[in-house]
Amino acid sequence: MFDPQELAKTLGNLQEKLKEAQEESKNLTFSAKSGGGLVHITANGEGEVIDIGIDDSLLEDKESLQILLMSAFNDISKSVEQNRKNMAMGMLGNLGEFPFKGL
Repeated sequence: MFDPQELAKTLGNLQEKLKEAQEESKNLTFSAKSGGGLVHITANGEGEVIDIGIDDSLLEDKESLQILLMSAFNDISKSVEQNRKNMAMGMLGNLGEFPFKGL
């Protein structure tokens, strides 16, 4: 039987877990390199860039610098997004393993 109080309690617990996960993600860092390490970027779990390093040899080659920055930013973005997905799946209790997924 449907119990609205139980649903409210479950939603409250889920909301609390979400807040905790958001706080934890602020403390995570992700790094990406491109050009064999000529460019590196570090971001936190929220996706905010907190450090960028550029090798001096790239300062005279604007086009290469742009390409390497785009590559590193894209890699960071993918890492942060994958972390968010992993955290969401963990909070939702492995819904990907639902027993009827093959039907």
